[in-house]
Amino acid sequence: MQQTTLIKPADVTRSWHIIDVSKTVLGRSATQIAKLLVGKHKLGYTPNVDNGDYVVVINASEVVVTRNKPQQKMYHTHSNYPGGLRSIKFADLQKKFPERIIEKAVFNMLPKNKLRSMRMNRLKVFAGAEHTHESQLGTKE
Repeated sequence: MQQTTLIKPADVTRSWHIIDVSKTVLGRSATQIAKLLVGKHKLGYTPNVDNGDYVVVINASEVVVTRNKPQQKMYHTHSNYPGGLRSIKFADLQKKFPERIIEKAVFNMLPKNKLRSMRMNRLKVFAGAEHTHESQLGTKE
């Protein structure tokens, strides 16, 4: 009979991953990022323990979507006041705040539970190739 190993929060070891999303499809990149944040790539995956890794995403301004989505995909926010609905197209949001596109896609792909905000805190998104987490990643060149 095989034993099931359950990891405890004190036993979690986190590593850093860097993902370049230039010229990649938004949904495919977001699923890869969400998998790393949750920790499903690790052998000791436990659903109720936050054992995911840190993820640094670079070149967020160069992510692409398929077909007509740059002009048709809309992002909506509401202020909870009457008439407080605001909408923005994908192409406009990519020019203004390209980091938010990745953050929103990954946020909606994570499991809807108490661990989601802690997992999102480990996601670092940058519009260009430069980022501030070189010391954590080490030299991989």
